[in-house]
Formats: sequence, C-alpha cells, structure tokens
Amino acid sequence: MKWYRNLYLGEGAKQAKYKMFGRIRRGRFQLDTYLITLSDNPDNLLDMFSVNVLKQPYFKKQKGIHAKEIYVVGLAKGYAEGLEVITAIIDDVYQQTGAFDIPGYLKFGRNRTR
Repeated sequence: MKWYRNLYLGEGAKQAKYKMFGRIRRGRFQLDTYLITLSDNPDNLLDMFSVNVLKQPYFKKQKGIHAKEIYVVGLAKGYAEGLEVITAIIDDVYQQTGAFDIPGYLKFGRNRTR
C-alpha cells in the first residue's frame, strides 16, 4: 500500500489521523474508517472501501511482485465523509486541469500522464 504525501482527509479523519494510521498499519479492526484509492478499473476514477477489507485473505496472501498495489489518496471517518472527500478530490482536479486525470494531477500512482 502506498500513501499519497498530501493525503486528502475528511474532518473526522483529521481529528484522529495518527490513531487511524497506527491501527491500519497494525491491521486492527476499525469501525467506520474508509480508504479512498486510485481505481484499478479504467472506467472508474476512484474507489472507496472500508479498511477492514484489507483483513480479507485475498490481501493477506499478496506478497512480492504479484502483490496488487493500492494507491491511497484519501482517508475518511464514515461513509458520508468519504463521499465528501471523493467530491473534493474530483472538484480539485477538474478546477485545476479541466479534466479528470486524477493520477496525472496528483503525480501519484500508476499510469501517471504528467
């Protein structure tokens, strides 16, 4: 998992970000914490999922060169806040570039065009 340096944070996530980061790194169960990531699907801009999904066997088994890289660009406390963070990211990208090339604008992740 790779983290964007200037991570987008929701208001609830800003208040408890260090506690949330620690729990994510230790693999602890967290209620109502969501990651916003660059999408693997070229038809989607971003993905949002609960950090608890990372505890699934699929993610635990992935190691080495076959591991699916996850590019985290945002963190939210709650589903509604996650939608607000996604809206903020897309709005920033569109206001600055007039397009929806999120990896290119952030200069982060796979398929960067900038």
